[in-house]
Amino acid sequence: MKKIITTSEAPAPIGPYNQAVLTNNMLFISGQIAFHPETKLLILDDITTETKQVMENLKVILAAAEMTFENVVKASIFIADMNDFANINEVYGSYFNDKTAPARETVQVACLPKNVNVEISMIATI
Repeated sequence: MKKIITTSEAPAPIGPYNQAVLTNNMLFISGQIAFHPETKLLILDDITTETKQVMENLKVILAAAEMTFENVVKASIFIADMNDFANINEVYGSYFNDKTAPARETVQVACLPKNVNVEISMIATI
């Protein structure tokens, strides 16, 4: 059985998917980009601000499932330019404790939705 997790505090999906799905104590969060949920605008000022918006979107989806970043066991980071890695990693890392941080991969891709620079998805567990 699966439960759809949704919150108005995160951007609404822009396609046929949900913000997150909870099944068997596992939360699968769809890739988040830097849409600001209130203004509906993309936050593309710089890679640091963009990454912070992505992480804040993930944070409120976790909260909607009564979880925090401590529950995250896996993250996938997709970036348009590997030269942005250090700045993305600095923002991303500020949301985790180094000793309990999740497993992760970071890959450079040719293009992301809406031509953003970073997209992050996560898996969390209760």
